[in-house]
Amino acid sequence: MSLRTSLKKVLPSISITEQEALDAGDVWLEGSIYQGKPDFDALRAVPEAKLSQDEQAFLDGPVAQLLDMVDETEIQSSNHLPDNILEFLKSNRFFSLIIPKQYGGLEFSPYANSTIVATIATKSTAVAVTVMVPNSLGPGELLMHYGTEEQRQQYLPKLAIGQDIPCFALTSPEAGSDAGGIPDQGIVTMGEYQGKQVLGLELTWDKRYITLAPIATVLGLAVKVKDPNGLLGDTEDLGITCALIPKDHPGVELGNRHNPMGIKFYNGTTRGQNVFVPMEFIIGGQKNIGRGWQMLVSCLGAGRGISLPALGCSTAHVALKSASEYAAVREQFGLSIGLFEGIQEKLADIAGKTYLQEAMRVLTTEGLGLGLKPSVVTAIAKYHMTELGRDVLNSAMDIQAGKAIQCGPQNTLAQGYLGQPVAITVEGANILTRNLMIFGQGVMRCHPHLQSMVESIHSTDKNADATFRGLLSKTIGYSVGNSLSAFTKGLLPFTAGAKSQLAEVRQYEKAVNKLSAKLAVYADFSLLVLGGKLKQAELLSARLGDVMSYLYAAMASIRYYEQKVSNEDRAQAAPYFHYATRWAIAQAEKAISDFLANFPSGATRKFMRLITVTYSEKSMRIDDDLVRELAHQCQLNTSFKKQLTHLVHASNGDGHDINQQAYLAKLECLEMLSKIKKSLRKKEIKAGVRFAETLDNALIANIINADEYKKLVDYNVKRELAIRVDEFDFDMNLLKPEQATLKKVS
Repeated sequence: MSLRTSLKKVLPSISITEQEALDAGDVWLEGSIYQGKPDFDALRAVPEAKLSQDEQAFLDGPVAQLLDMVDETEIQSSNHLPDNILEFLKSNRFFSLIIPKQYGGLEFSPYANSTIVATIATKSTAVAVTVMVPNSLGPGELLMHYGTEEQRQQYLPKLAIGQDIPCFALTSPEAGSDAGGIPDQGIVTMGEYQGKQVLGLELTWDKRYITLAPIATVLGLAVKVKDPNGLLGDTEDLGITCALIPKDHPGVELGNRHNPMGIKFYNGTTRGQNVFVPMEFIIGGQKNIGRGWQMLVSCLGAGRGISLPALGCSTAHVALKSASEYAAVREQFGLSIGLFEGIQEKLADIAGKTYLQEAMRVLTTEGLGLGLKPSVVTAIAKYHMTELGRDVLNSAMDIQAGKAIQCGPQNTLAQGYLGQPVAITVEGANILTRNLMIFGQGVMRCHPHLQSMVESIHSTDKNADATFRGLLSKTIGYSVGNSLSAFTKGLLPFTAGAKSQLAEVRQYEKAVNKLSAKLAVYADFSLLVLGGKLKQAELLSARLGDVMSYLYAAMASIRYYEQKVSNEDRAQAAPYFHYATRWAIAQAEKAISDFLANFPSGATRKFMRLITVTYSEKSMRIDDDLVRELAHQCQLNTSFKKQLTHLVHASNGDGHDINQQAYLAKLECLEMLSKIKKSLRKKEIKAGVRFAETLDNALIANIINADEYKKLVDYNVKRELAIRVDEFDFDMNLLKPEQATLKKVS
């Protein structure tokens, strides 16, 4: 019995759905990371993402107008999105960001799509999701890639102007993460359509969590098609198929709603029982029966790589701007709270991770802009950017404390806090994405020989043994090469190369190269020792996926610093860059440490430590000095900080505007405030019960002049408004600030 035949008995074959998922995606930078040789040349050669003239005009025009129209408090207190908002979205073609111009769409780049969705999300999650879904996985994208020209002509122009509202129904009560196991079905049969007997499908479905379903006019539907009567051939189970059905088609049920965390975007159910549709309703026509899963997984890049990471990144921008401004303005114990080290630790973490978020957002959309569909990279972006969004938002909530938990127009964090679990949950829950997808897909897609070798093991071809031996020989050579590379870099760290023109970057480029070389070895030994069981060893595979993810994040950080930071801003950006890159590398090292500590074979564990020279975590640490430096830097009104908060649009009178006005006013008064504090310490003046009284005392004592007094009074009014929280009367009607002020007793 040959080795191939023996392995065939113990190794599971690749299922049809797994094979379709593997075939649908492209391999990009993650391939070089997995193989132990991060391709920094390819990284630096990626064309820089920039907004076109039309894209910038859209942001400056319709998007800015939309943000000024949105009253998130009104949206959250009602049951529906305001009609004027929906009409504005339709008339300004917000639902056509990805639709080609020939069909009336805007045809914007992935980077522009991400920027638009993220900008809207800083103001309203509900509106952002409403814009996001038609420009993500759904009828529009499926039609563009797989529809017939007749279907494109019929639907895309109407989708572009909002005449048709799309939704796509995949998730069933019995099949969530296991989307391939959907019970909804279509039976090939003859039926009546428009007065004629035609060949088609009799559909029965029960779907939930479908965004836009309650207002949709066009339903995209995924079902498993069966042909029990052999009308199409000898095969009965034909596979997952995607159809497009008008809402008014007989038997279609749309309208019931869910209530996702109280965020008022439309989300709900759709059902149908024995609904007959003709073959022309199948996306791409009858020839695409059974191709649905391949179609779906090939289009996941938009949702996983653009929309959901954009929500995570927008949350970080809001957290950084809101927390840093509040920390500068809010005072306790006679000092701005941003001077306290406990607050500084949180501020620095927000700032560094916001930098990392923006870097990953830009790089991932640049990859998608190349026309690639890197399934592993988009899974990395979806998981880590939504989790980072939750992380920084929690820190911002901690800093703003009581102000952050009181709902109302002045609370800039609440709607993002409620909406963040939505991004984490949809299009593959994050637990699934981390534990099964990132490394699970990565090991098959990124290993140069593994997929071909598994296919040869289960092949029935007469030359399968010879093919397998050839691939096995290549795999052994590949693994030996990885081991030698990792041992050399571990024993002689200076051999890990770096090509960056910037001295401060080279240490991190070398660290990425060293850790990547180790990852390649650990992946090889995991496959050798665990084989097919690695699929079930989720804790181990998730940690290997984490290593790959954090090294991708570190590469994104390096690229952003090299390319997106101007020479004039480099000193401002350096603390952000150092914090973000050190954090990513430290997380990769921690994942390696946890992987080795828990590897089931003691002998293999010791050998892996020896061959990679790994006995401790050796990365550059985030020390207290860096925390203080970054916390200070992010409280300054610098051009680079504006770059990292550019998604946030302050509308007149909203929470961001109120905070920003107080923050800028304080910066103009710093010298005057310093004079007053010195005079208080010298007991030249007495402190008032309220700061306004202190200012009066300072004016009387000639510590400040009349012009300074005027500026300080203006600052104090803005400061008091910024630290204020919204108040309501007993029946929860919102009070204006002047209605809630302290009444003087006559």
